[in-house]
Amino acid sequence: MTEISYTSKTPCIGLCSTVYGDLVCRGCKRFSHEIIDWNRYQNDQKKAVWSRLEQLLTQLVMARIEVVSALELRGAMEARQLVFTEEQPISLQIWRLLSRADAPALEECGMRARAGYNGVNVKQLREEIDRDYFNLSEAYYQRHTVRL
Repeated sequence: MTEISYTSKTPCIGLCSTVYGDLVCRGCKRFSHEIIDWNRYQNDQKKAVWSRLEQLLTQLVMARIEVVSALELRGAMEARQLVFTEEQPISLQIWRLLSRADAPALEECGMRARAGYNGVNVKQLREEIDRDYFNLSEAYYQRHTVRL
């Protein structure tokens, strides 16, 4: 029996921009060929994509947000019925919470903004992270994808 983990599921969030010609999806940040081939990928290929996405997101989230209480963060996620597993990086959990329309203030869920981000509201923080996440994904695509 094959173990199923969150890394074997699709990163798709239902906002695909590759249908409009983007080489990097503005929703999930995967490359267009990864989206097209996802169902044919072996688990190790899926894991490699997830790993890249998580590394980029972790870099951006953790540069801006500090977790003061993991217990309060988990409580906020549970209160909003957000599913999480112990294997998920905390940055992914933070991102899922921030991505909600009803995302609470950082202090209400065991987090605080790092220096330089004090006074930035959750919506602005989310938009800035999302923009930089897309830009990093696009730059990664440009550096590592060979065009024929």
